[in-house]
Amino acid sequence: MEFSQLLIRKHTRWQRSIVFLTITLLLISSVYLMVGEIFINPFSELTQLQQQLVAQLRLPRLLAAIAIGASLALSGAVLQVLLGNVLAEPGVLGISGGASVMMVLVMFFFPLLATPFGFMLAAIAGALLFTLILVSMAKAMRLTTTRLLLVGVALGILAGAVVTWAFYFSDDLSLRVLMYWLMGSIGGASWYHHVVTLAVLPVMLWLCFKGPVLDKLMMGELHAKQLGLDVEGLRWKLILAVSILVGGSVALGGIIGFVGLVVPHLLRMALGSENRFLLPISALAGASLLVFADIIARTALDSAELPLGVVTTTIGAPIFIWMLVKNHDSR
Repeated sequence: MEFSQLLIRKHTRWQRSIVFLTITLLLISSVYLMVGEIFINPFSELTQLQQQLVAQLRLPRLLAAIAIGASLALSGAVLQVLLGNVLAEPGVLGISGGASVMMVLVMFFFPLLATPFGFMLAAIAGALLFTLILVSMAKAMRLTTTRLLLVGVALGILAGAVVTWAFYFSDDLSLRVLMYWLMGSIGGASWYHHVVTLAVLPVMLWLCFKGPVLDKLMMGELHAKQLGLDVEGLRWKLILAVSILVGGSVALGGIIGFVGLVVPHLLRMALGSENRFLLPISALAGASLLVFADIIARTALDSAELPLGVVTTTIGAPIFIWMLVKNHDSR
């Protein structure tokens, strides 16, 4: 009886967290549409300029922040289960860098494909390649947390080197576009770019319903197989899903780090590791965090706009260092 009451209490806490984060996201999104160089009062009649400002600039940018934040947080939560590593995250492991490399290659060698959809396909291909490398090495070499992070950092450095070469040989216009992706920004998001959002949305929904399967996978491959789970088939599906989400995020807003690391890890510490609840809550929390970070990026300076990736890194890097120290002490 005590166990069933404990289970009910735990599920109630998860459900309250989902409601709380949904309300939080709605409130932050409302603030997002109001604040900026021109403050918009939602209780007064909007002028034509204010209507266009909301419809053509702030709303598509808000939706981009929500899509990217949810995608990165979900990707991080899935990668942490897939690799058995609480420090796994697309940016730290170099997967986002792989997506950016493929976009650079498309920009320079296949300019006719330089469209939002073409960039998305290229970014997915790059993210898929780097994810396959990491998962294969982690499985074949039984990499420890430290070694896996070192491999990911090395892949990120390699991707950074390719982008640096692209900087060297680029003209002024290409240079500005590259800087946009490298630092992470959704300042140029428009309705035209949301073809990417339409592509990643079904993948996010699919992952949110895969929580019970991921719970089995967390028990170990042997136990998962005994429970009737097709581990190899699931692994390939998860790799493809993560690649689509990370590739879509990079194509939409560039390299934005630490969201996929900080959000699921802190939620696991606070609420537990039950993935059927953790995955949708991670998506809501990741979206809320990125919308909040972009409010800071837009309003922190009077005369300029901060890159979104810089804001998330400033928030996430200290937490990542704390996680590394905590993980080391627990060994």
